[in-house]
Amino acid sequence: MTQTKNGNLILNNIMYIAQAYKSLHEAWRYIVGALAIFFIGWQFIGILPLTLASFLRVNNLEQWMESAQTTFSDLFEGESNLYLILILFTFIGGLIVLLLVVKYLHKQSLTQLTTAREKVDWNRIFFAFFSWAAFSILTTAIAYYSAPEMFEFNFNLLPFLGLLAISLLLLPLQTSFEEYFFRGYLMQGIGVMAGNRWVPLLITSIGFGLLHIMNPEIEKLGYEVISVYIGMGLFLGIITLMDEGLELALGFHAANNMIISLLVTADWTALQTNSILIDRTEPSALGQILPIFIILPILTFIYARKYKWSNWKEKLTGEVRPVASDLSHTSNRDN
Repeated sequence: MTQTKNGNLILNNIMYIAQAYKSLHEAWRYIVGALAIFFIGWQFIGILPLTLASFLRVNNLEQWMESAQTTFSDLFEGESNLYLILILFTFIGGLIVLLLVVKYLHKQSLTQLTTAREKVDWNRIFFAFFSWAAFSILTTAIAYYSAPEMFEFNFNLLPFLGLLAISLLLLPLQTSFEEYFFRGYLMQGIGVMAGNRWVPLLITSIGFGLLHIMNPEIEKLGYEVISVYIGMGLFLGIITLMDEGLELALGFHAANNMIISLLVTADWTALQTNSILIDRTEPSALGQILPIFIILPILTFIYARKYKWSNWKEKLTGEVRPVASDLSHTSNRDN
């Protein structure tokens, strides 16, 4: 245990961010690792399948460059399942490089990147997944039966079964990459460098929001909608820090994207899928922002009661320091 300036004792060996001290954690490793994950894994290796598939569908380089401005979506009209697979492969490329960076550059186990517990708590993942999935399905059903004229019934068995397979097999890899990169790798790395918890919470939340700045929702509704993604990142960061692990964030994020993909889409959203319903209402920025800042605090309260969270100020803003055993463990790995 170590003592903070305000006299509170912190069990550093069970702090999630402090798990980084059990591995090689120099600042340069996180800088090199983050660049490799983002540019080599995500933006190069991951995008190769989409680049190749799109190039085979054009007649010349000029046409390919024009399609690149819309991330090649115009080249896959009527083939949303194929396009979704190619988009998801970009995240899989990032995930592969992230796992390699964590294992070989940091000598860190996947469990230490996932949680401060001795092993990953799958019950937490399943609880977050099924509770949010159930809520999303229920609210969508209520909205549909209350005002069916706002939706277009879009169910088509074979394309939907293909989408279901993609959602079960590939979408969790996409959401897991985002969680492991933002709430895992960057949260731990920035936390170690900053020596506290509030700096990585803010940076990863803002970074997560800015990551979505090119989404069609922003073009449709305006830049204020970025607050939705920043708010989502803040929520995911808070539950990660309070629960000392990624499990709840992994489950929630997977359920959120899978239900959106399968249940309802709209022509102005990033995910264009063979979903059951198409939302035909005219969206508003306020209509997107308000639910996030009402529902997610309620969900945070539910998690807090269920898992008996306490000491909020320390867990969200407190210092990050290693215990002696963490430093000796890292020293042994260097040798």
